[in-house]
Amino acid sequence: MLEHLKSHLEGKVVILGVGNIMRGDDGVGSLLAAGIQGKVPFTVFDTGTTPENYLGKAIKEDPGLILIIDAVDFSGQAGEFRVLEEGDFKTVNLFSTHNASLSMLINFLKSSCSADIMILIIQPKRIGLSEKLSPEVEKTLSGLKGWFLSL
Repeated sequence: MLEHLKSHLEGKVVILGVGNIMRGDDGVGSLLAAGIQGKVPFTVFDTGTTPENYLGKAIKEDPGLILIIDAVDFSGQAGEFRVLEEGDFKTVNLFSTHNASLSMLINFLKSSCSADIMILIIQPKRIGLSEKLSPEVEKTLSGLKGWFLSL
């Protein structure tokens, strides 16, 4: 799965890490973005809980690929992740664990730029207020961060 993602990380790439770090595993996308920002050859935005505020910046970069990273409950095992391409978007409920719908973000991006869009979704275990990352999601975060930093 990561090899497939790696084959798409060429040219101009924008990564949008989404999540609320005050809600346990929901913060994983934001934490991953913060951990790789400035250390990878891509433009990385830690969008927190307001990814819509970064869409203009992402589009202005004129990327060939926009990768969104977010916690999404897709009924997998805690810490499990999937990489979705546009053709896969309809097979998974793309409502993230917070307010902004990934489907809305994707539709806006598709109508506003020509970039390919991929999503790295991570299955959360707990998203309660003031929760820490679950051990499963912490392990996934560490592994994905190491993977990105090795590119």
